[in-house]
Amino acid sequence: MEVKPPNTSFSASRSDTTVAEPINELPRSVLRPNTYLLLDGEWKFALDPEDKGLHERWYVRYSFDGTAHWPGSIEAHMAQAKGQNTPSTWQDKVVAWYEREFSLPNRSEPLSRSMIQLTFGACGYETRVWLNGHPLKTIEDEEIHLGEYTSFSYELPEECLRQHNRLTVRIADTMDAEIPRGKQESHVYKRGGIWYQTYTGAVRSVWLETVERNRLRSRVGVVSVVEDRLVRFSVLTRIHDPGDYTLRLQAFDLQETELLATSDYPLRLEAGQKQQRVVLDMEGAELWSPESPTRYKLVAQLINSEGYVAQIETEFGLRKIEARGRYIYLNNKPIYLDGILYQPGTATYEEMQRHMLAMKELGCNLVRVHIAGVDPRIYNLADKLGLLLWVEVPSPHSSTTRSRQNHRAELLRMVSLISTHPSVVIWSLYNEDWGAQDIAVNPETRQYIMDMYHFMQIAYPQYLVVDNDGWHHISYEGRLKSDLLTAHLYTPDLTRWRELLGRLTAGELIGVAAFPLVVGDPFFYRRQVPLLVSEWGGFGFADYGGPNESEDRAERIRQFKEELRKHPVAGDIYTQATNIEDERNGLIDPQTGELTVPAGLLNSRNTHQITTQPTP
Repeated sequence: MEVKPPNTSFSASRSDTTVAEPINELPRSVLRPNTYLLLDGEWKFALDPEDKGLHERWYVRYSFDGTAHWPGSIEAHMAQAKGQNTPSTWQDKVVAWYEREFSLPNRSEPLSRSMIQLTFGACGYETRVWLNGHPLKTIEDEEIHLGEYTSFSYELPEECLRQHNRLTVRIADTMDAEIPRGKQESHVYKRGGIWYQTYTGAVRSVWLETVERNRLRSRVGVVSVVEDRLVRFSVLTRIHDPGDYTLRLQAFDLQETELLATSDYPLRLEAGQKQQRVVLDMEGAELWSPESPTRYKLVAQLINSEGYVAQIETEFGLRKIEARGRYIYLNNKPIYLDGILYQPGTATYEEMQRHMLAMKELGCNLVRVHIAGVDPRIYNLADKLGLLLWVEVPSPHSSTTRSRQNHRAELLRMVSLISTHPSVVIWSLYNEDWGAQDIAVNPETRQYIMDMYHFMQIAYPQYLVVDNDGWHHISYEGRLKSDLLTAHLYTPDLTRWRELLGRLTAGELIGVAAFPLVVGDPFFYRRQVPLLVSEWGGFGFADYGGPNESEDRAERIRQFKEELRKHPVAGDIYTQATNIEDERNGLIDPQTGELTVPAGLLNSRNTHQITTQPTP
């Protein structure tokens, strides 16, 4: 096991790729100037079909009879254990155990100031961890971590560490429709068509690193005011030793050749965690946009009364997104969203990089990452490429009090970890009623969605928020509880397409999409909010009857895009980027990233001028 050097050199670049600027092997976007030990590779492995491992205390001593590669999915590991070549299917609950040994890494700081932290890039849905037979709790004090899309960490107790250590992990997952699943199958939605093979468990890297006892956590929120170049940073402190500290922020250009802004903030901090918002004046800074994705480097330091420094680093950009009338404005200028739906599925990080570059080549300025969690480094790549991102909470599949609790927890985990990135501009709470099937008839469901919409507006004003994408948007007293009015329109027929667009933009909210566009009480469109066709196409997917040949498909897309731009819509999202399982409607080869249609096909911005005047 090789101890890796610090991975925070933002000015370093790889000579063999145009994709990644920082050399960052870990799935995170906020970095530390420390050393780390990657625990990926071969682990001991055992299935626990009778769920008896906890009762029999496998974490104390157990003879594991198999091995599995971490990261990887439980499904693949099950198949391997059974001698199968394809991922194993399962119908209810699966429990798997993983174990490996590691030597205590050298600390980059003395024991009095540091501790060893264990981080899982993503793992789940239920994860329990033991160190040398002792149960661990996450920094958030969880004995059982729930969730499978975001990272979580453990501070390893000094009294439990040895020179040679044993790490044991129990992962459990089910077909439970009340937990966030995205498009993975469940008890409600079975695999086939638009529902996919489950892919859970040890899905991202795991690593050890030395961290300071008193430090900033790897969570940074950024809200910029472009009119006066003020940038509001939210940081999270982790304190074991109460006292007086100084929070120092420094903003540089990416090459670290010029200090653009700096400020100190005295803080009296108690033990535990505290979120703090502070402001830097970035007068003269350039704005981030798809045409000019200007980024800066933030160095944030927590300095104790003796002058000891704990540091994190990240990139950020200044940008402002707004919905005004029928248009979306980026940095106070109207922008048309030429988007594409992206479902990464089981794509590797390297494959996702190729997909992002291909979507840019298609002419997209927006990618809708469809109800899935992705490697955080992909957000960094979007920042660099100038690709706007629309992200979504992976949906549960049933509407209950418990499913809403799980949905809220997943949203809070996701948004806290990716609120640094200027590329992320839109969030969806739900999609097509999945997990909110009773939205039209249940006031409790609508109230929950309205509450989360208002929460996002206040806590994260840097985003536009969509309540339920596709249809059944919520109206309360005639006020739409969504920043965008979105519709999913599928037809392979150009004449029918023209008819649907005409009716939609004329303000017809019933009989256009699969269900009424608005529920609650009456809402009168009158171009009060931007209107987006947030899914269309599907050409190549048999149920939608579109052309299967690439040449015919490209021509059909051209015709449909041309018709879209004749109507007062703020953007559109072609469905979709790559083929995935039974959905064969992609424009990009999933493995190579090569286009199967002409480059620039989805770029309508070069041929259509956006005006702020209503269409006659």
